[in-house]
Amino acid sequence: MRLLSPEWLLLIPVLAVAGWFWRGLKLARPLRALCLLVVTALLVQPQVRKQSDALDLWVLVDQSESAGDLLGPRISEWETILEKSRRPSDRLHFVDFAGEAVTRGAQIRAGSGTQYAGPRGATRLKSAASYTLAQIPESRASRLLVLTDGFSTEPLDGLAERLREQGVPLDYRLAAQSTVGDWRIAALALPRRVQLREAFLAEVVVLGDRDGKIPVELTRNGQSIGRRDVEVINGVGRLRFTDRLGVAGAFHYEARLMAADDAVAGNNAASQWVEVQGGPRVVLATAYENDPLAQALRAQGFEVEAITDLGLLNVGTLTGTKVVVLNNVPAYRLDPRFTKALDFFVNHQGGGLAMIGGKHSFAAGGYFGSPVEPLLPVSMELKQEHRKLAVAMAIVMDRSGSMSMTAPGTSLVKMQLANEGAARGIALLGDNDMACVYAVDSEPHEVCPLVAVGSNRGTLQNAVRRVESTGGGIYVYQGLKRAWAELEKAKVGQRHIILFADAADAEEPGEYKALLEKMSKEKGTVSVIGLGTEKDSDADFLKDVALRGNGRIFFNSDPKELPALFAQETVAVARSAFIEEPIALKGTPGWMEMASGNLEWLPKVDGYNLSYLRPGATQAAVSGDEYAAPLVAFWQRGAGRVATVSFPLGGDFSATTRSWQGYGGFAQSLARWLMGETVPPGVGLRTALEGSKLRADLFYDESWNQRIAAHAPELVLVQGDNIQAAPAEWERLAPGHYRATVELVPGTYLRGAVKIGDAAFAFGPVNAVTNPEWSFDRKRLDELKSVSSRSGGAERVDLSDVWNAPRPPAWKDFRRWLAVALVLVLLLEAWQTRTGWGAGWFKRADKQAPEAVA
Repeated sequence: MRLLSPEWLLLIPVLAVAGWFWRGLKLARPLRALCLLVVTALLVQPQVRKQSDALDLWVLVDQSESAGDLLGPRISEWETILEKSRRPSDRLHFVDFAGEAVTRGAQIRAGSGTQYAGPRGATRLKSAASYTLAQIPESRASRLLVLTDGFSTEPLDGLAERLREQGVPLDYRLAAQSTVGDWRIAALALPRRVQLREAFLAEVVVLGDRDGKIPVELTRNGQSIGRRDVEVINGVGRLRFTDRLGVAGAFHYEARLMAADDAVAGNNAASQWVEVQGGPRVVLATAYENDPLAQALRAQGFEVEAITDLGLLNVGTLTGTKVVVLNNVPAYRLDPRFTKALDFFVNHQGGGLAMIGGKHSFAAGGYFGSPVEPLLPVSMELKQEHRKLAVAMAIVMDRSGSMSMTAPGTSLVKMQLANEGAARGIALLGDNDMACVYAVDSEPHEVCPLVAVGSNRGTLQNAVRRVESTGGGIYVYQGLKRAWAELEKAKVGQRHIILFADAADAEEPGEYKALLEKMSKEKGTVSVIGLGTEKDSDADFLKDVALRGNGRIFFNSDPKELPALFAQETVAVARSAFIEEPIALKGTPGWMEMASGNLEWLPKVDGYNLSYLRPGATQAAVSGDEYAAPLVAFWQRGAGRVATVSFPLGGDFSATTRSWQGYGGFAQSLARWLMGETVPPGVGLRTALEGSKLRADLFYDESWNQRIAAHAPELVLVQGDNIQAAPAEWERLAPGHYRATVELVPGTYLRGAVKIGDAAFAFGPVNAVTNPEWSFDRKRLDELKSVSSRSGGAERVDLSDVWNAPRPPAWKDFRRWLAVALVLVLLLEAWQTRTGWGAGWFKRADKQAPEAVA
């Protein structure tokens, strides 16, 4: 027997002394004394050793990036050896780990491979061991066996003590990582913040196990800014370069080794974001070279960055920006990462967002179903009674062999996600619209013929959801030809084809140019959804199809986005409306919530995007037609503000607006409201990067004490392309000083915001400069060996030998039975006290007790 907490035995003499001096407690009564003894036994936690030779072996399998190539070919064999060499009474458990630990399901047997879907950019061995130790039952003898390359990305401090406390030895089997002939970037030194047009110095540090010249390519926001050779002498080489930036925002620098004979490729890159500081500005993404809105805002004193090359917009553009204006630019021309970033920019960083009308904006610009849509104060779906013309739409779907692959991060194959996208598109068609679907590999296969959607909607959706991948590539020309032959029969206002194809496997162009020319003459259009990137082998061909088809082109490498892309394209074609006729404009009292004074509204607009006011939003102007649609609408979204102007402020259908004398005043009031309130002085946020940890310090003076007391500071963070933000915990170090420390995820970036009541402070993006997963720090390997030795484990070169190691004792806990006994004794003692049963037995004890004072 053993006692886990023997110090509680000191209660016995303490209780004996208390019972002697305070006789009124009647601790000498047998039942009461027995209760106290049982309570003491519960506290000391007695355990009895079980006489069992069974062993539970918990195998921790390293699934990280650095160990993947090493362990991948061996894991199946190793797991089979462990399974076959165990005794019948032994049990084998598998835990896969990298960035997080996951217990492998019982349905995945040893030797059958793994299905680890967690983050692979880190090796969190201590966390995985702690996770496993929490699951080990005390009644079973257990050991841990780690299959790894030995290079954890987190320290193992305290792990040996916990292993010894639980009596669980840790064994390990190494797959040695050869670093002979390895070049790596050890550091990329850049200032995190610089002033506008300030020259700054950067340094790249390269390490290697031999000397020589290694080419290094430098990029800024993905664009090459040069390639230079760094000379490595005595294992160390340094490359310095200077740069100067004339535009505010954040810029992503990356250095990458281009060595041809490098042993390990994972440590050949380092990157960092550099923030170029400037005053609060308006970023105007516009379709017009000389946008009159930009001129009006600059005339009113605003700093405006007008961007017509939409490819320049990225997450870093939002740094230092107070307002983003989307002026008649389509969603498909914006980087999806930028549109996703707008949600956090508005809701948490307190930014302002405005969408301006035009034939490439709102639903017509493909914003329905995009990350921007929930932010807007208007909804874009077109009501059935407002439909003017019916649409005939054909969906041509790639069902080639590449569509049978599982989409990363999901349990679905690409074909299933494409099917769901097509089904969602059919759901958004009107009852009077028509649709047909063709699945294409080496030839087109009719999934459903051209029929009116109405009563056939469910049938169409069910049919398209059953499309399966076959093999080969997609023969684009044959698919387009068959779809157009069907659409030609339709007597409707608009005929449109959505072509879905793999951007790396779209074959057999055929006579597509002649076909698309014929379709264009007959007012038919073609849009393309390309699965992949613009750099894929067949991307240029798909671009040409969309260009000749007078449609749109979408590229997306994330199959999970396919349903949203189909929805956006369907609404842009079938359920969007731009009214191309002059309409009277009527101002409303809602304008006074945005501006401090009245506005002399223009009498009419030349055209507008039809939309509907959302509940909770305010409209400042409405159309004078039967729709009474919101022409100017706005609302608060989280910490930020969003507004929509449904009529064009430039380009076509804006002649009346541009001649309006109140144009400048309207633009000024809109921009000032979107910028929000100025944050009072006396508070500041300082961030610093220490390896892969970000430290955020919030300082404030006495003028903020009352505000802080009413609204505690909130820190929210978002990783990479995610929209969902997560809170972080503050640590109060001193009056006027809060601190938070956050572990950065390798290979991605982090953005954050601090909110205090109505005030918001934005920071980021920031990232870990180098990936610790590929650093191969020898100290981590030595630390693993030390932890194993101190816990009673060892290296297991012969895996079957682990079953022959001394088996740790298994202990049985009696606290459950002691708790039951305590309840029974308490009930018996209470019953005896209440009824007087057995009072004669305790007469002597009662006489010794002092009589109560009357």
